[in-house]
Amino acid sequence: MAEEDATENTAAQAAAPQIQMRVLGQFIRDLSFENVMAQKGVSGDVQPEISVQVNLDAKKRPADHQFEVSIKLNVNSKAKGMEDVLFVCEVDYCGLFHVEGVPEDQLHPFLMIECPRMLFPFLRRIVSDVTRDGGYPPVNLDNIDFVALYRNELARRQAAAQAQQAEA
Repeated sequence: MAEEDATENTAAQAAAPQIQMRVLGQFIRDLSFENVMAQKGVSGDVQPEISVQVNLDAKKRPADHQFEVSIKLNVNSKAKGMEDVLFVCEVDYCGLFHVEGVPEDQLHPFLMIECPRMLFPFLRRIVSDVTRDGGYPPVNLDNIDFVALYRNELARRQAAAQAQQAEA
């Protein structure tokens, strides 16, 4: 009986496509750090209040099974209780991926969830280094739940489509 189960598992694994993902490269497409407080000449001990916005994008590349995935991060810091902006950090960080074996209907979520997960630790380090080198305590970004981010974007698009249909 155990031999039959093992044979069935092996047959099922052989029938299912093997997912292959390789990172071919990663790079900073765009990086900007604006130290607003230093430009204004304001000094003193200020408690920063950080806000982070994340946008994702994925594009098919001309080569077979290759995709470019980018994480666009906007980090704003204001002085706590004030409207004064301390700094603005904007990063567009990209990865080139070779992806095979993912069913077509699952490719988009795969590119928008799994690929950013691979890139995020490197992006986190860049933001930490840039903010520290800009004269502030390093910003150590919390983990991003890319599944929730993906679901929220799907819900937003569905709501926009429904609103558009209601107007028509």
